[in-house]
Amino acid sequence: MNVRGCRKLAGLLMALLLVGLQTPAYAEQAEVKATWVWQTEWIKDGGEDLLDYSREEGINLIYLQINRQMPAGSYQTFVEKAHAANIAVHALGGDPGWALEKHLPDMLGLADWVNDYNAGVPESGRFDGIHLDIEPYVLPEWEIRQEQVISSWKSNISALLSRVSGSDLELGIDIPFWFDSYTLEDGAPVNEWLMGSFDHVTVMAYRNQVDSEHGILSLTRTELELADRLGKRVVVAVNTKEMPGEAHTTFHGLGREYLSSALDQLSADLSSYSSFAGLAVHDARSWRDMPAGVDAEPPNGEKPAPNPAPPSSPRPGDGRRVPDADPIERDPQVRGTYIWEARDVIEDSQEILAFAKEKNLNWLYVRLDLEQPFESYSSFVKQASAAGIEVHALGGHPIWALQENRPRMMRLVNYVKEYNRSVAGDERFHGIHLDIEPYVLPAWQADSDQVIAEWTSNLDAFVSELKKDSSLEASMDMAVWLDKHKAPGADISLSQWMISRMDHVALMAFRDTAAGSNGIVGVSKEEIGFANELGKPIILSVEMKESHEGDHITFFEEGAAFMEEELAKLPGLLQDSPAYTGHVVHAYEYWKNAKP
Repeated sequence: MNVRGCRKLAGLLMALLLVGLQTPAYAEQAEVKATWVWQTEWIKDGGEDLLDYSREEGINLIYLQINRQMPAGSYQTFVEKAHAANIAVHALGGDPGWALEKHLPDMLGLADWVNDYNAGVPESGRFDGIHLDIEPYVLPEWEIRQEQVISSWKSNISALLSRVSGSDLELGIDIPFWFDSYTLEDGAPVNEWLMGSFDHVTVMAYRNQVDSEHGILSLTRTELELADRLGKRVVVAVNTKEMPGEAHTTFHGLGREYLSSALDQLSADLSSYSSFAGLAVHDARSWRDMPAGVDAEPPNGEKPAPNPAPPSSPRPGDGRRVPDADPIERDPQVRGTYIWEARDVIEDSQEILAFAKEKNLNWLYVRLDLEQPFESYSSFVKQASAAGIEVHALGGHPIWALQENRPRMMRLVNYVKEYNRSVAGDERFHGIHLDIEPYVLPAWQADSDQVIAEWTSNLDAFVSELKKDSSLEASMDMAVWLDKHKAPGADISLSQWMISRMDHVALMAFRDTAAGSNGIVGVSKEEIGFANELGKPIILSVEMKESHEGDHITFFEEGAAFMEEELAKLPGLLQDSPAYTGHVVHAYEYWKNAKP
């Protein structure tokens, strides 16, 4: 698709044709310098601060996240000001879930919103393009049915492309540098299909070295050579966000001067590729907040001379040991739920807190997106603490039971530790909760004993790593039937081993009645007995999600009021079980939409 050329000088247009580049509308530079703006509220006051920073850094393309609830006038004001400054603006949207068929309506909603918006404003206020950031490889489904995810992702993208066909919008998409190893159903490389489908791709070459063996130049060579052959455009992107445990993927902490030098080198070295369209920095706020000088050793060991800068204040909790979270004043009986969508915490925290207040909750297991900076969670945890809610970080996947995937688990541990070191006491997590259910893996059917051996080894490593320098609580979800299996090398059940190793377990007592031999208490009696003997707390977890295993598994059919009636019976039925500590409902997204 061609961008509008009405504002380009004839000489500039000729130059662009000669070098084979396509410049964003309203931008005078032939080379793109782009950034992502994920915080849409930044433009509510006209976005002057953002535009000032863009002028300062020479940014000529902004990927601006769309909040469809914001008035169109706010966008129009900002886009008109950006265009006056020769800065193009592309509507940004995306979520890993957009790769799944069930989320297609939300994805198409972005295209419809942009089409409707552009049709309703003057040309000077229109978006110049649409930019997608969809990273399906972070979905749990990617690990167990990758081919199906890629197929549905391709189908969803095709539907969006069809929806905006003929709109004169520039279309772009983010891709990781390592996508060249994946193929579609017909054997075509995924990155080749994406390049052929979009006007440009932005390759996320997230490293902080330019020309080392595994530096940015090396990692983007395949994509640039492919784009050269296809006659397509590539924007090369770097990262400035804080990445706990993965410092090599970001320029965070290395200083703005070091980043600027690296960008200059990339621009010079990549100019030999006809497909090279420019650079992008992720993201605008992290980039803006970088110090001018250097506050960490650059990866090549050479430190550019920094500008004099005042020393920064120490962060709360700095030191080797992880500081404790402030105690929460709450009822001793747990009443909680799981928040599985990290973006709900980041984008809809007030809705969650309002729901928690309505349901009188005092306990939350919150899944974390480890790509997000610490400030994405600190405000939410602080507000939850003030409301008497204890927050535990949540993570897990069936493959975390396998020894080869232990680093994934440890990444969560390290993230939470560094987070707690970096924030105030009332912003800290109280523990880490794992949901690992390897019995859904083919490996379990093939050799359950081997899987159990690796699983318990990983859990042992998890607790040891967590406890060596913190008082964070270690916990996990546990199926009620695991007592049928033996713990490796011990004459006790797997359930008993897990209860003894964890600070508490959430027993998945998925039944829709409290009493009876097949009720919540009945199916939990063995594990509650173990917990009583070991002096360990046990929380009972119940299901609100629709289940295909039978109506007795979930409260989906009966609804929220019936569930509350049954849960209210548990303290009486378990009055002689000191281990019983309360209940949690799986999960927030199902409970909030449940039948009354």
